Amino acid sequence: MILTVHRWFANKSCPGNWLYARLGDLAARVTAALGGSASSCLQASSLKNLSEAEAVAKIGPLFTENQKQSGILACVSMAQFILESGYGKSELAQNANNCFGMKTSLSGNSWSGSSWDGKSVYTKKTQEQNADGSYVTITADFRKYACVEDSIADHAAYLLGAMNGSRKRYEGLAGCMDYKKAVQIIKDGGYATSHTYVQNLCNIIERWNLTQYNASAQNQGGNISGWYRVRKSWQNAASQKGAFHDLSYAKQCADANPGYTVFDPAGKAVYPVNQTASVPYAVRVSINDLNIRKGPGTNYGKTGYYTGKGVFTIVAESAGAGSVKGWGKLKSGAGWIALDFAARI
Repeated sequence: MILTVHRWFANKSCPGNWLYARLGDLAARVTAALGGSASSCLQASSLKNLSEAEAVAKIGPLFTENQKQSGILACVSMAQFILESGYGKSELAQNANNCFGMKTSLSGNSWSGSSWDGKSVYTKKTQEQNADGSYVTITADFRKYACVEDSIADHAAYLLGAMNGSRKRYEGLAGCMDYKKAVQIIKDGGYATSHTYVQNLCNIIERWNLTQYNASAQNQGGNISGWYRVRKSWQNAASQKGAFHDLSYAKQCADANPGYTVFDPAGKAVYPVNQTASVPYAVRVSINDLNIRKGPGTNYGKTGYYTGKGVFTIVAESAGAGSVKGWGKLKSGAGWIALDFAARI
């Protein structure tokens, strides 16, 4: 089953975001009921050959939407995704779209709103840590999902609905806006056996600046009354690719169309934001395989060349898909590099 929606072809918000976020699951379920194969949602296999930064950029909007529905901070769920699935490249993710290590039975818990069909299973060996720090290998049955979105939805439903006696296991998680507190709530609820789980998640959040994907962060000073328009320039109305009430959707549209900019209802460019005041400057690259791209973002093609290790001069900066720190233009004219992997000197 393939669904098309009004908002793809006109400046409309039809259907609304609540239903729009669930269309993939609807299509997958109808397809399954008809005996077909579900292919309309994101498959973890599409993340296999992406860099870590590219994977983060690709999955970010999924967690922003999930936060709007569940109230669980996007950055926290994203950090769990990264840690537990290796950026979506783990055996379990690739073969079962299971990105959180969700077993068929979790401490005897059941919860409402599960997106798992209750029967699809993937069996594999896994390690768990004992209270004394030692590890034990067990064979366990894990849930198999039709798509990554189902894995995210089921994970959120579990965190919201799992019980510990008469109390919710992760009480206070929904609506918690402090990621360090939210991570501690998850650990204290018994989610993970690793003794370093809290620190590991916090390190990931801070490394990739995952708070940028939080729904609240995107709404502050962002979504205002009116339409965000994606155009080559404000004056060039004929170039418009779309108009959105939600800034996050407008950004996705701009990322998918190199050379386009998001303008707020007053005509002010709000994304991407060029940052050129501090250039030129030198950076040191310490990896051999840093890709050089034709433009500032992973949505631009690769030039086929790498920087290698060394010192390079940056003459311009720009925000763009696939990089938290932004993109730097090489003085040589070879192209753009992700500044996440370059240290300013």
